[in-house]
Amino acid sequence: MASLQNSPSLYRTLFLNSFPQPHAHVHAPPAFPCCTGRPSSLLVRAEQASSPTLSPSPDRPGRRQLLAVGLIFPSVSLLSENSISFAAENKKGFITVLDKKDGYTFLYPFGWQEVAIEGQDKVFKDVIEPLESVSVNVIPTSKQDIREFGSPQEIGETLMKKVLAPPSQKTKLIEAKEREVDGKIYYTIEFVAQAPNYTRHALSTISIGNGKFYTLTTGANERRWEKMKDKLHTVVESFTLFNA
Repeated sequence: MASLQNSPSLYRTLFLNSFPQPHAHVHAPPAFPCCTGRPSSLLVRAEQASSPTLSPSPDRPGRRQLLAVGLIFPSVSLLSENSISFAAENKKGFITVLDKKDGYTFLYPFGWQEVAIEGQDKVFKDVIEPLESVSVNVIPTSKQDIREFGSPQEIGETLMKKVLAPPSQKTKLIEAKEREVDGKIYYTIEFVAQAPNYTRHALSTISIGNGKFYTLTTGANERRWEKMKDKLHTVVESFTLFNA
């Protein structure tokens, strides 16, 4: 898996070959970063926290809270009076990510820690459960609307089999649907990817804006899906684009 995770050219080839009329000169992230238990190149960023607004999710055990305390996330823009209109709706137990450069915002559960994976735009993961994570991939596109690539089912099958999970894993698409927020179309897919030693239950949301193709993916170990699914749906549904 290390070779796959560190190969942006492989991701580019898989992604561009998945859809008609490929767009040239794409600098894309590496393949399959969120479907492995132990990514090979993680750079953990941790510093002493000073924000009093972070409140732990009520179902976090003490160890998780202790590990989460003292962490701040350098790439997360703190909300101000000027940026609040662009932010995902704040929610207890979640932290807002606001990326003004690429024009997107979303929520992730308190206690997840930011890590750096080569080629990924953003990655946050649980400090105890490695399969509980969220990642954002951003690549250029000449398309204006996600529907130009096909239906939710078509894109879901393509991304699930060729981009979001290694070819060695058995995948199954559970649901693919379309939603509209402020005139912008988003596709959301739910799928499972089965590896020899674990099964990951995942959600992805895909959209196009600012001349870019965005994919946010979050998930958890199948054994923890029932406990985590409401939080993961909150993450996916909070992902929104704005003009960068």
